[in-house]
Amino acid sequence: MTHLPKKHLFDIPEGMIYLDGNSLGPLPKGAAERAAKVLTQEWGTQLIKAWNTADWMALPQKVGDRIAGFIGAAPGSVATGDTLSIKVYQALAAALKMRPERRVILSDTGNFPTDLYMAQGLISTIGKDYELRTVAPEEVADAITDDVAVVMLTEVDYRSGRRHDMMEMTARAHQNGAVMIWDLAHSAGALPVDLTACNAEFAVGCTYKYFNGGPGAPAFIYARPDIVLEVDPALAGWLGHDAPFAMEPDYRPAMTTERLRVGTPSIVQLSILDTALDVWDGVSMEEIRGASVALCETFIAEVEARCPELTLASPREAALRGSQVSFAFEDGYAVVQALIDRGVIGDFRAPNIMRFGFTPLYLDQADVVQAAEILEDVMKRESWKDPKYQVRSRVT
Repeated sequence: MTHLPKKHLFDIPEGMIYLDGNSLGPLPKGAAERAAKVLTQEWGTQLIKAWNTADWMALPQKVGDRIAGFIGAAPGSVATGDTLSIKVYQALAAALKMRPERRVILSDTGNFPTDLYMAQGLISTIGKDYELRTVAPEEVADAITDDVAVVMLTEVDYRSGRRHDMMEMTARAHQNGAVMIWDLAHSAGALPVDLTACNAEFAVGCTYKYFNGGPGAPAFIYARPDIVLEVDPALAGWLGHDAPFAMEPDYRPAMTTERLRVGTPSIVQLSILDTALDVWDGVSMEEIRGASVALCETFIAEVEARCPELTLASPREAALRGSQVSFAFEDGYAVVQALIDRGVIGDFRAPNIMRFGFTPLYLDQADVVQAAEILEDVMKRESWKDPKYQVRSRVT
């Protein structure tokens, strides 16, 4: 077992307490050098030869296999590339084809908007009386009826951190004949995930949060190994072809999860992500989870003792939430801006949620207590009322 945190492996500005790794992870040391190597030594000197000489072509699968180890997936079952939105679309389209007699996609009202938008767009494209049905998160299990084709859920809610039970919900979906899709955007790299054990057909996720792959880092998609040959890609890209360089006029999908690749992979971003994953060496997800829970518990206790004006918006029981803590406050946006000005980086989600992510790779108990002390000072002084903190930026 290693010792956490590993702050020395990240480039975090001096004096900053970074509580926003659930939105964008910080820069791991070595990532910039890896990107520079790809640009200058590989692309710069080898040009197109680097697809072979630097093994660029194998990088998406290499990184996919590394991610698989964090989410309880078998080697070869995770494809990387594109964006999370694209991967949601691919999973949904493939899942609907697996249940052609059914017409309902079931999700919850707390799901991340892009997942719902992609479902709406897919339905608009294919027509045929398909329906996106959303219910409150606590009502999902009872809403999985025998007309549901696909259950699409995000394990950890992006606002409150509330957590669905993957095992129970997947079992309920299968009992009613539905295909299960999990969005792991706020799970992968934050808590233990076991896709093999839960038996879900599909999972998708991003790598710029807890995996620290950087802005625009590639997404991933998992397909359960026994259903791969049933997966009919809606986006039949040339790199999902069984033999891309045969240049055949008709699409023939790869016989592996690689059929879920679409276009040319982002080699610079994949290289950064590959290096970013090195910081996990010697760390287990169980260790991360234990440390994360301890940090969250400390923060909740400290904030509630110091800031009675704030209302806990996350589940109080650790098992029911992910690796973030949210507090509600009417002027939460301004409070977050005041905190950022004091070096405590969190973020805001409408209508009134202040989010704080806890990543044990680079945070410790002292950071958490200090963040709570600064939050207390902001609230007592009412410094958040300064007009400059009232102006909404494009990104909140």
